[in-house]
Amino acid sequence: MRSGSPVLQAVGPMMRTIAEKRKINVGLAVADREEMVYLESVRYNRKPTLRNVVAGQRVPIELTSPGRAYLAAASETDRKALLLQFKSRRPTGWRLLEREIAQAIESVRRHGYCVASWQPEVVALATPIVVEGHPVYVLNMSVSTQMTPDIVGKELSAQLMELAARVRQAVAAL
Repeated sequence: MRSGSPVLQAVGPMMRTIAEKRKINVGLAVADREEMVYLESVRYNRKPTLRNVVAGQRVPIELTSPGRAYLAAASETDRKALLLQFKSRRPTGWRLLEREIAQAIESVRRHGYCVASWQPEVVALATPIVVEGHPVYVLNMSVSTQMTPDIVGKELSAQLMELAARVRQAVAAL
């Protein structure tokens, strides 16, 4: 699938270049039911982590920056249906999780991206790539760090948004 995907052929080199240059992890994912599935994952973080994301790996929408960025771009109907599923699956702690999701959606609407840290010492930011005629892709960058999500967001947001613009152009040209 990877070698035959025009999207991955177009954006993969861009992802690898920034991952190598910045020594960060860069991924591209799409939604599949209640999870995000990585289509590509380029790992170059300096600090090793217990979690090593690979293409094909699934992560929960409600907990992750790619999932939350997807929710910001999803249709109102799809978003509401997913939120109901998450609420029934995670009744304890739902109020806090719902608030975090709402903040992430607002962040995407205001700044174009959201930040999440759902595993210890891993901070990720993500932005949706919406191009007519294509599924909603989500581009993310992550690092293993002890820095706060706010600091990581400030450090990586410009690179994420610049790469997202290039990815959006590449996908639109297909």
